[in-house]
Amino acid sequence: MADTRRPALVGLLAPMPSEMSPLAKELSLSREDDARVYRGKAGAIGLIGARTGIGTKRARDATARLLDTAPVEHVIVVGIAGGMGASKVGDVLFPEVVALKDTRAEFRASPIGDIALSGRLVTHDDFDLGPDETARLVDDGYIAVDMETAAIAEVCAQRGCPWTAVRAISDLVGVTPGDVIDLANPDGSPNIGASLKYLLTKPWQIPKLVRLAVDSQKAANAAARAAGRALRS
Repeated sequence: MADTRRPALVGLLAPMPSEMSPLAKELSLSREDDARVYRGKAGAIGLIGARTGIGTKRARDATARLLDTAPVEHVIVVGIAGGMGASKVGDVLFPEVVALKDTRAEFRASPIGDIALSGRLVTHDDFDLGPDETARLVDDGYIAVDMETAAIAEVCAQRGCPWTAVRAISDLVGVTPGDVIDLANPDGSPNIGASLKYLLTKPWQIPKLVRLAVDSQKAANAAARAAGRALRS
């Protein structure tokens, strides 16, 4: 059953600009002067948001900054993820359990609004997973992978702050070329120079990159809409 308690202030975390932009649009968030913090309201609920950047260290640091900035009562991480097992591109997931791949530490989400939690997500800093490792993770019940959620959950657990993840599947593990992570800067913005070099040296990958870009934006939009519905419910 969903938690019916209404937090006074919810913190929103999205790793990349392409994930924060649809969230800010969905919830009419305004950016503060320093461009690092977004604020808004969903009914009576206050909202404060920030981008984390890519990877577990940046996710931990951004979560700590957010919780130090304001009296956040619930954190929601919103964005895209890679799918495995039964997951399909376009699925919107609200994982019940997330784990750090390197330590196998597990963290359990708290529902908010009418979200029903289900499934397991694994977080790691290696963008590319081999087929054997993927098969082991699927056997262990994991249906999605990302680079931030469990690190955010770890900080929230240390601070005693409930959290929820809203992740939409943008691509499938083993399909997306592992080196595309180098086409983004650490903050998640596009690395134009690396992208141009990639396209010039690997033109056969262009159709995959175009499909990935389209599916990633659709997934980011879907995750933002799902987070908005949960906050309004």
